[in-house]
Amino acid sequence: MRHRHPYFSAFVFLLCAAGTIDAQGKGRAIEPEDYYRFADVRDVQVSPDGAWVVYVVDSNDRASDEGRTALWMVSWDGRQQLQLTTGLKDADAPHFSPDGRSIAFLATPPGGDKTQIMLMDRRGGEPRAITQVRGEISGFEWSPDGKRIVLVEQGDPPAVAESGAAAKAAKPIVIDALRFKQDISGYVEAGSWQRVKVLEIASQDLQTLSADKDVVEDAPAWSPDGRSIAYVRTHGAGPDADGKQDLMRVDARPGATPQVLARIYAPNAQSLEWSPEGKSLAHFEGQELKLNAYLANRLFILPVGGGEARPVAAQLDRGIQKYSWAADGRSFLAIIEDDQSSYPARLDVAGGKVERLVAGQLSTLALAQGGKHVALVTAYDRAGPEVASLEGHTVRKLTSHNDALLAEIALGAVEDLSFESTDGVTVHGLMIKPPDYVEGRKYPTIVWIHGGPNGQDEHSLLLDGYPLQFERQFLAAQGYVVLAINYRGSSGRGSQFQQSIAADWCHHEVEDLRAAVDHVIKRGIADPERLGIGGWSYGGILTDCTIASDQRFRAAVSGAGSANQLSMFGHDQYVLQYVNEIGAPWRNPDLWLKVSYAFFHADRIKTPTLFLGGQNDFNVPIAGGEQMYQALRVQGVPTQLVVYPGQFHIFTRPSYIVDRARRVRDWYAKYLK
Repeated sequence: MRHRHPYFSAFVFLLCAAGTIDAQGKGRAIEPEDYYRFADVRDVQVSPDGAWVVYVVDSNDRASDEGRTALWMVSWDGRQQLQLTTGLKDADAPHFSPDGRSIAFLATPPGGDKTQIMLMDRRGGEPRAITQVRGEISGFEWSPDGKRIVLVEQGDPPAVAESGAAAKAAKPIVIDALRFKQDISGYVEAGSWQRVKVLEIASQDLQTLSADKDVVEDAPAWSPDGRSIAYVRTHGAGPDADGKQDLMRVDARPGATPQVLARIYAPNAQSLEWSPEGKSLAHFEGQELKLNAYLANRLFILPVGGGEARPVAAQLDRGIQKYSWAADGRSFLAIIEDDQSSYPARLDVAGGKVERLVAGQLSTLALAQGGKHVALVTAYDRAGPEVASLEGHTVRKLTSHNDALLAEIALGAVEDLSFESTDGVTVHGLMIKPPDYVEGRKYPTIVWIHGGPNGQDEHSLLLDGYPLQFERQFLAAQGYVVLAINYRGSSGRGSQFQQSIAADWCHHEVEDLRAAVDHVIKRGIADPERLGIGGWSYGGILTDCTIASDQRFRAAVSGAGSANQLSMFGHDQYVLQYVNEIGAPWRNPDLWLKVSYAFFHADRIKTPTLFLGGQNDFNVPIAGGEQMYQALRVQGVPTQLVVYPGQFHIFTRPSYIVDRARRVRDWYAKYLK
């Protein structure tokens, strides 16, 4: 399956351009070029005194055709918004120092080519690099006393000196790991490493903690007394071959001997946090490897002195996206992914009670605490991402980075859908109507499918990972009714709903998508003669599967998808999932053919289909789209393949993102209007 990517999609940044206008046709329609004016807001951190919130703003520069990042601060009352940095590349992950006087963050310094930790005075001034590492720094955390920083450095194999003609050629890539590919990172070479290190800020001395060899270390967290560091250890990129990872503890001094606290099933992304008194370690846990693609992160507390970990809110059948201990250690503040929304909640440590803190339809994208102050990044059906405060049960908006753009744009109304699938299972989704929608009129209708499948469509103009929400409102602005269906396999509806597609891909999901179309046709909304379908990643996979079993669709767009899953084995980054969920192809060939039916029954496809993808995608390699393009081409079905040079699974070049939006628009217009 195609997991959400850990990085925000630059394509997603445009999603929020749909704005805060009501859906009565006021304002103009969204255009692809609006992307250049949009700003994304993320990575909030609250100062220790609660007076300020620092965060990252991503924007796009049309002239250079590159993304831009900058650090901003907003005062707690929302009256002051200050830009702290300009001109830095990839500014990320700001952290206030424990005394609140300084801000450390990641960025590539001017003239450099590697990410370093930068330090600046909160009151202003030029930031300076306090590291000079040769690798890449992927994360860091201040020590409680503010004198040290623990960081994660990634490095390549040691270079071998060569001369003559050999020095001009790229060196061979040597591989000896099971998981040897990762989108964006590329091939994982033998000798590559990732280590937890400690930086003494005053001397800028950087020391490796443990003497472990041939391991990958990640997600470090300081103990409250500053004497120990917890982190995650595996023996290769991602989880080990059994789907697990080690939770480690080591003294915060070079050469210390690390201690294994527990070995657990790996979650999608780990987050470690010590309890305020330092006796317990909170962490996420995943599920057995055959179901890992459908996991919802579960929160556990592990006694550091020994004993079994216990779940927090054990009865909660929903995924926890982010969390933070309360200062008194009696509860957690968390983001919970629920049915078509994600909301802030308080989780009681002792009794497991879950208290939803904000009612209504929203997406909570980030949270941070500073003393008694809680900051969020929120998005809604008609609002882009902005920093907000959470005060009791009230959300108060603090920033307005997109207000000017949003004031120009008209939005389509968003309606909840609920219907029965073929076998009687209740499925939910969203219907986005054109801004000038007229009740009683039939509309050309497009099913736009989210990726994952471990993800969901929410009441939001922004979700991390895949470019879905922009197309929803963008296509609605072209005069289409758009269906965003949380088919079986989606998160937000509990583990049974998610796991029902395990080792049975393109079955129940397709039934659910077809039932959604039947539902809106029956309601007199969708024109049955003008139906379209499309999606990205697993949404592209489901597009291929659906048009191979339903010839009603007059146009399709399959982005970063695949259909011949046999050919993906060893070619993408999901070998652990394949072997454990489906079984090796030579042991279970019939099942592999079953989940690849869209390719092996491509002769049933009559739908004109546009295939799109990034040339450097290791998540779902472009070969998946190339194969389906050829399958349709040799049969004379109208088709086109567009390959974007240098792009990964999630596109980052602004002009390519705009170009893709135009091509999707034009393809549907050609066949549905």
